[in-house]
Amino acid sequence: MTPRWYALAGPVCLGALLAVDTQVGRGGQYALGAATWLVLLAALRPLVPLARAQALGVVCFATVGEVTGSLVWGVYHYRLHNLPLFIPPAHGLVYLSGLGLARVVPARRLVAAAAAGSVGWGLAGLTVLPRLDVAGAIGVPLLCVFLWRSRARTTYAAVFLVVAALELYGTSIGTWRWARTLPGLGIADGNPPSGVASGYVWFDVMALLVAPLLVSTGVRLRREPARGSLHPARPPLAHRLDA
Repeated sequence: MTPRWYALAGPVCLGALLAVDTQVGRGGQYALGAATWLVLLAALRPLVPLARAQALGVVCFATVGEVTGSLVWGVYHYRLHNLPLFIPPAHGLVYLSGLGLARVVPARRLVAAAAAGSVGWGLAGLTVLPRLDVAGAIGVPLLCVFLWRSRARTTYAAVFLVVAALELYGTSIGTWRWARTLPGLGIADGNPPSGVASGYVWFDVMALLVAPLLVSTGVRLRREPARGSLHPARPPLAHRLDA
């Protein structure tokens, strides 16, 4: 499977995953978690090291965000009031879906669609949607700034569109639900809030920042023998064959 196919295969896989989750208990979620990790690892194989590091970085930062937002702060809750084990690797699939979408749709169209979608959603949450969504609207300007100034605007736009679709789908089938107000702040929040897909950009930003460092560190560790090693580095294969 080429990375371009992730634009279709990723959302289909994630949609099926969320649908199955509504029919199982905690034991079933464990199985879904293992299956999702296998799918993610298989999807990472054809990618270059930098893209792999970016996807895994998104998994790490998004998991921190999930624990903070759901389990600690209580801004939203999953169906069983836990953090399903398939959610961390699913974030990696979301990112890969965005990368695939960025390869098949022209950059200007993606950025324009993300900008119009986020602004329109934010305004609707303040005017016509059934639930007032002040908290969501606060996050919209963040995405617009990144879409305007960042060199990775195409990736951010693509991931925004994937996340927005999954948020609307996941909340509609009851996989998770957002609180009516932000706990401790009392700010009205939508279900889903318009700004959640905009806020997701932070996971991508952090992953894009740390990925080059992770790749360079991995390369350096492979090339340099461990300090204090009792055995010298093994000679090249040709030298060993000539010995």
